[in-house]
Amino acid sequence: MFKKEVYLERRNRLKNMVKEGIIFLCGNVDSPMNYPANTYKWRQDSNFLYFFGLDYPRMAAIIDIDNDKEYIFGDDVSLDDIIWMGPQPTTAELASEVGVNNTLPWSGLREKIADAFDTGRKIHFLPPYRGETKILLESLLGIHSAEQKKQASVELIKAVVKLRSIKESYEIAELEKAMETAWLMHTTAMKMAKPGIYERDVAGVIEGIALSSGGMLSFPAIVTKRGETLHNHYHGNKLEAGDLLLVDAGTESPLHYATDHTRTSPVGGKFTEIQKDIYEIVLEAQVKAINAIKPGITNKSVHLLAARTLVEGLKGLGLMKGDLDAAVEQGAHALFMPHGLGHMMGLDVHDMEDLGEDYVGYDDEVQRSDIFGTAFLRLGRKYEPGFVLTVEPGCYFIPALIEKWKSEKKFADFINYDKLKPYFNFGGIRIEDDILVTENGHKIMGKPIPKTVKEIESLIQESI
Repeated sequence: MFKKEVYLERRNRLKNMVKEGIIFLCGNVDSPMNYPANTYKWRQDSNFLYFFGLDYPRMAAIIDIDNDKEYIFGDDVSLDDIIWMGPQPTTAELASEVGVNNTLPWSGLREKIADAFDTGRKIHFLPPYRGETKILLESLLGIHSAEQKKQASVELIKAVVKLRSIKESYEIAELEKAMETAWLMHTTAMKMAKPGIYERDVAGVIEGIALSSGGMLSFPAIVTKRGETLHNHYHGNKLEAGDLLLVDAGTESPLHYATDHTRTSPVGGKFTEIQKDIYEIVLEAQVKAINAIKPGITNKSVHLLAARTLVEGLKGLGLMKGDLDAAVEQGAHALFMPHGLGHMMGLDVHDMEDLGEDYVGYDDEVQRSDIFGTAFLRLGRKYEPGFVLTVEPGCYFIPALIEKWKSEKKFADFINYDKLKPYFNFGGIRIEDDILVTENGHKIMGKPIPKTVKEIESLIQESI
C-alpha cells in the first residue's frame, strides 16, 4: 500500500465531488475455478484499491458523505481459517492502515445500506462487472442485475474517472518500477524467437518473469505468429523461420499498476524484405504519433495521424491508392488497422474500462466515431498532464476481411485488392509503448525496449 495519507486525500477529494448520500464500494471475492476451494488467482477491484488500498477478499466500504464517516466491512478470520491460511490481521487493523476508524463485520453491511435506503438517501455505486457483485447489489438494493449498469451513479463514475485519470507522482514511480519487469519480459521473448520454439514456451517464460517480480500478468498474454488475429490467446503453434512473432504482454506491479507493450520479431533474427517494408511503416506511424503527444491535443487526432502515416506507407508499396486524407476520413485504412491507437492505463491495463469507455475516453467536446475501425478508439479526448496511455498502431492482413471488402467493392478507389494476395499469410505487426503526458509534452515510460529493425535483428542474432 501507499502511505495512509494518500488514501485519506483521495477519499476527501471524492467526498468534495460527490455532494450527498453514501458511496458504496465493493471489493472482490475469491472466484472458484471448478469448486469453492480451488480459486482463480486473486485480484482486488481497482476502485476499491484506489480509495482504500486493501488487497484482501470479501471487503466492502461505505463513505457516508452527509455524516463525514467511513466504514470498512469484513469478517476476521476464524481458527479454522488460521489453520489453512496462517494468522491474519483483523479488519480493524487493516482499516487503521488506510485511515478508517469504523469497522463492522460483513453482516453489518446490510443494515447500513438498509438504513440509507429507508431514509431516502442517495446510494452511489459503480457499474459492477463480476457476477458475485451483481448478486450482492441485487440482494442489498433490490436492483435486478440487468438494470444495475443503468442505475449506477453517473456522478460517482465521473468523479472517479476525473481522479484516476491523473496519475500522482507515487503512481508514476510504481508504474516505472513495473516497466523494468516489462523490459525483461519483452527482450527475453525476442531472444526466444527461434525456429522450433513453441508459442507456449515464450508465453510460459514471460509469465514466469511477471510472477517472479512479485506481480502478475496485467492481462492474458498474446504470444502468436498469427498476429492478424488481434487478441489471439492460442499458444500451440511451432515457430518456423520466416514467421513473425507478435508478443503483446504486460505485467502488474505488486500494487497492481500495469504495463502494456507489444513487439513483433522475425523468427530466426532476420526480417524478409516484405516484412521489413511493413514493419518500417508501422514504426513510422508509432513514432509520429508519440512525437505529437502533448497536453491539449486530442488522442483522436493523433490516431488519425497514425492512420494517415499507415496509408501513405501502404500507398508507397502500391497496396493503397488515391487521396490519403479521403481514405482516412472514410475509414479505408481500417482494412489494415481495424482498432484504435491506444487506451488509458494505470491500475487497470485498460484503465477504468469497467466504468464505461465513453466516460473514460470521451467527453462533451470529443465524441466517438461511428466509422469502422475509428469507432474502436477507446481514448479520443484531449491529453492532460498525468495521463498514462498506450500508443500501438499496427498493420494486419486478415484474409476474411480482405475477401469480404473485395467482394463488396468497398473502398475500391483506395485499395488495390489485386496486390494483396501475396500478403494473405503475412500475419500482423503491432508496436506498442506506454506514454506519460507531461506538462510540456510526453515521456516514453521505462527502459527502451528494442524496436528498430536493426535493434531487434541484432538482439535475436546475438542469442542464437
